[in-house]
Amino acid sequence: MRSRRCEDESPRGALQKQGYQFFSPESTAAVKPCMWNKRSLKGGEMCYKHQFYGITSHRCVQMTPTLTCNQRCLFCWRSFEYEVEKAEECPPEEIFANLRRLQKRALSGYKVSPYVTQERFKEALEPDMVAISLSGEPTCYSRLPELIDLLNDDGYTTFLVSNGTHPEMIERCHPYQTYISLDAPDRETYLELCNPIEDFWDKIQESLGLLASRRSAVRTTIVKGMNDFDPAGYAAMYDAARPKYIEIKGYMYLGYSRNRLSRENMPEHAEVRRFAEAVAEHCEYEITDESPISRVVLMERGE
Repeated sequence: MRSRRCEDESPRGALQKQGYQFFSPESTAAVKPCMWNKRSLKGGEMCYKHQFYGITSHRCVQMTPTLTCNQRCLFCWRSFEYEVEKAEECPPEEIFANLRRLQKRALSGYKVSPYVTQERFKEALEPDMVAISLSGEPTCYSRLPELIDLLNDDGYTTFLVSNGTHPEMIERCHPYQTYISLDAPDRETYLELCNPIEDFWDKIQESLGLLASRRSAVRTTIVKGMNDFDPAGYAAMYDAARPKYIEIKGYMYLGYSRNRLSRENMPEHAEVRRFAEAVAEHCEYEITDESPISRVVLMERGE
């Protein structure tokens, strides 16, 4: 059954209830701490990016410069129902100037938590990592290169997570690590699973072609029964792109994706691992790490 909302509830109001902190009333640029940020803040486990790349989860800001997206991926946890369709773009200088303020506001309730030490809370208010990955497609934001440059110049580690539909924007951006999603082994599966507003398959291939010259990762979300086939097809595209890392990750039955898919579409970690092993048989990449709790396998090129 699809989720419902009150007719008088605005999309922005619904997102604010979910924890979104907006930079301005006119834009959809926003900050929202993720589950792993809060878990790490309380002294718990960090996300797999800590295990794979050394990222400290409670010092990571998850944000987006825009909620606009040009795909409607069936496996996406975000809500298409609550999308804010039209908004002004927030200037990169405004985003940069208010990033820590909004992160502090989002985490303010944890200051008095008995599970959070003063030292760790202080660390959380001095973030050193920005993941441009909250929601929407960041390359739809026209001033993304400027924003990333501001963050880089101030010493932040920046991760840009993109669906790869705007290669011309990817080429202009220079984050610490570039993520491109590749969620299908062929055009037909892409159109069915990612439900784009137009056919961007060739554009995604262009974006993949930019990865060999930078620190980069390709992320493939495996949806059981929908795109978990043709490991040789994925392998060929991985080898052609030559990113530093490959992440093969299982779809998680969370958020609004539950309105579009079923629990049966969520593979067990063992199934994700087996698929990664099948991919490795056809390419230069080999499994180097994995995180069962996140159902993700890391692959790197062999020596």
